[in-house]
Amino acid sequence: MEKIEINPWQTITSEVKFETPWITVTKHDVLNPAKKPALYGTVHFKNLAIGILPLDKDLNTWLVGQWRYPLNKYSWEIIEGGGPLNDSPLESAKRELKEEAGIVANKFTLLCNMHTSNSATDEYCHIFLAQDLEFGESEPEESEELVIKKVKFTEAYNMVINGTITDSLSIAAILKTYILIKENTLP
Repeated sequence: MEKIEINPWQTITSEVKFETPWITVTKHDVLNPAKKPALYGTVHFKNLAIGILPLDKDLNTWLVGQWRYPLNKYSWEIIEGGGPLNDSPLESAKRELKEEAGIVANKFTLLCNMHTSNSATDEYCHIFLAQDLEFGESEPEESEELVIKKVKFTEAYNMVINGTITDSLSIAAILKTYILIKENTLP
């Protein structure tokens, strides 16, 4: 029998503790599922997360390398960015692909939607496969110092498997695409 989904948490008070143009951090006084007082912190994202995996007919892809301040380390990832909540995720994907890699795709396929870390944030993501590619100049934002690297898709897959790529959007996109290739159902 299917269980009815009822929220066992009760919010007593909520207070915004920190805010930027991109996020809001809120402290919540709650009663947890055991009905005991607890604190819970949440991060609200003011944009959608957008991920794009470009793939050419020869199964090459492009990865972005950059220093990630929260991790204090360098990260290899698919092309990613943010899109306003009220904008089309596809239009945001097109913009990010052009900005970061100088690529225009004539075909986009939604690979998946996901929550990036649902224990602490409401960030929601749309991940696209971009195909039928044309190449131009990238136009990164001033806060981005990016390295764009063309690799065989199998190399990107191996970077996930060996732990070189740890970004959740990248892992989801690469593994989903790997399955589509193996099942011969790549759009």
